[in-house]
Amino acid sequence: MSTINQKSAVYVAITHVLAEAGIKYEDGQDVSSLMTPERRALVNQILIQGFRNKEDGISCTKQYDDKHLKSYVSGLVSNWIKKDKRFNGNTAYVPKNPGSRQGLGDVALKNMKLLLATVDKEEDRVEIQAYIDAHQIEVNAKAVKKSPEVDFSKLPEALKAKYTTQV
Repeated sequence: MSTINQKSAVYVAITHVLAEAGIKYEDGQDVSSLMTPERRALVNQILIQGFRNKEDGISCTKQYDDKHLKSYVSGLVSNWIKKDKRFNGNTAYVPKNPGSRQGLGDVALKNMKLLLATVDKEEDRVEIQAYIDAHQIEVNAKAVKKSPEVDFSKLPEALKAKYTTQV
């Protein structure tokens, strides 16, 4: 069985549903207006069945129950309708908030944002936002400077001998 990536699986499902509906579709056309809720549900159903039955080799790295798989597939379809030039009118996708996920693992940043959401006084909000901005700069700087460190003690002897001398 050959493997198909998720982007290709979404493409095949959407083009199949559109063809079944008698809609002539060409790559590069904007499909958002063609994807009625009923057609979208059919696409999702095809993909869910494909994931469950491992049809055409489509798979997911995680195991989902039915509820979460439906949610995952819905997001997957939305994602590729926005990003795939074959579906979005042949336009390059530009994220609305680039880097907005950066720093989400930082506990201090997360808590400052939670605090900001609870404060009503404008002067307090400005103060907290200043701390958030300063801390975000620190987080971004660490992310840029941080390069992976190799633990040479965990490498096989041949690699350890060859690459510890080059570092």
